[in-house]
Amino acid sequence: MKVDTMRNIDHYAGVPLCFLLSMVQSVIRWFTPAKRTAPKNVLFVELSEMGSAILADPAMRWLKQQNTELHFVIFKDNAVSLSLLNTIPKDNIFTIRPDNLVTLALDTLKFLAWSRQKGIDTVIDLELFSRFTALLSGLCGASNRVGFHRTHDEGLYRGNMLTHPVMYNSHRHISQNFMALVRGALAKPGTHYQKALISDDEVVLARAEINPELTQSVFDKIQSRYPQFVPGQQRIMLVNPNASDLLPQRRWFKDRFAQVIRQVLSDYPDMLVIITGSKAEFDGAEVLSNQVDNPRCINSAGLFEFKELVPLYAASDLMLSNDSGPPHFASVTGLKTFVIFGPETPSLYSALGNCTPIYAGLACSPCVSAANHRKTSCVENECLNAITAEQVLAIMQPALSLSQFAKAS
Repeated sequence: MKVDTMRNIDHYAGVPLCFLLSMVQSVIRWFTPAKRTAPKNVLFVELSEMGSAILADPAMRWLKQQNTELHFVIFKDNAVSLSLLNTIPKDNIFTIRPDNLVTLALDTLKFLAWSRQKGIDTVIDLELFSRFTALLSGLCGASNRVGFHRTHDEGLYRGNMLTHPVMYNSHRHISQNFMALVRGALAKPGTHYQKALISDDEVVLARAEINPELTQSVFDKIQSRYPQFVPGQQRIMLVNPNASDLLPQRRWFKDRFAQVIRQVLSDYPDMLVIITGSKAEFDGAEVLSNQVDNPRCINSAGLFEFKELVPLYAASDLMLSNDSGPPHFASVTGLKTFVIFGPETPSLYSALGNCTPIYAGLACSPCVSAANHRKTSCVENECLNAITAEQVLAIMQPALSLSQFAKAS
C-alpha cells in the first residue's frame, strides 16, 4: 500500500478502534483486574522503520540480560534488518505483509494467534505514533503493555491500553527513549517518568560478525563491475543517494552527489566510489553514475544481497548517505559515515557509532516529528538546498585525506 493510504487508514480507522478497545479493556479491568507478572516472554513491535530495529538493539540486549526471551513483529520487507545482529532468534520473528488490506488483515489475525502460542506476557511498542501497533499491543494477550504515552502533551491519540506508559522525550536520542521503554517494563505499572540517567555508554551497538566467505563474494562482485579492483590497494567510498518513500524529502540532490563524487575521484586516485541501493533503485543510481562519468564510479544497486552489506561496509573506508537505513546498518561495523539531514534532526535519529551528521539547522528544521505523523507539506527542500557540495567535501576532507597506512595504524 502507498504510504499516504496507510496513514489515512491508521487515522480514520485507528482512532475509533483504539477508543473502542480502550473502553472494552477498561470494563474488563473493572471486573477482573489483570495479574501483573515479571517480564519473561517479551514482544517488541516496530513495523515500518528498518533503522529503528538497529537503534533499539542496545535496549533489546539490555532486556535480554534480565533473563527474558525476546520476540519481534515487523513488516515482512523490513525483517532483514534484524539479521544484522541476530539479537532476536529467527523463530521468534513474526512478519506482516502490508501489500493490501487483505494480507494486512490475514497476517494480523495470524499474529494474534502466534503471540498467544508464544505465551507473550509483555509487549513493548517502539512506534511513536502508529495506532495500528497500539491495537496489536492491546490485542496480543500480554498482561504488561509498554509504550510511549503523550502524558500531558496534546499528542496523537492512541487509546489508553498501556499498563506501563512511558513519556516520550523529544529532547533525547531515540535510542535513549527505547532504553527508557525497556526499563519501564520493569517499573511499577502506571509510572510515566523514568527518573534515571541513561548515558551514551548504555546505547552502544554491538559489532556484527564478518563472514570471510561473504567478504570474498563482495570483492568478486566489485571486480565484476570494476576489474581493476584489488582488495587492499584501493580505498572504497560508498554513496547512498536514496531514502524511502516514507519521507522522500530526505533526498539530497543528485547533481550535488555527482559533484562530490567527481571531486573525490579527481583528488584521490586510490578511491573507488560505489553507489549502493536496492534493485528497485538501479535506474536512479545509474543516472547518478552517468552524471559522474568515471570508470571508478560504479553502480551497485541490486548487486549485493542484504547479507553481504556487513562485509561490504567492513571492507569500505567511508560512506556518504542521505538520512536513511544504510548508515544505521553500517554502524554495526564501525564504518565512518557522513549523513545528510534535512527534515529530520540528528539529535534524535543520528546513527549510533562512527557517524558525522551534516545538517543546516534552518529555523523550520526539523519539520517532521511524532506529532505530525512524520509528514511535511514542504516540497522545496531548502534544508537540503542549504547544504552545498563544497561544505560536504570540507567536512569529509579529514577522512578522505587519511591514507591506507594511517588508517591501518
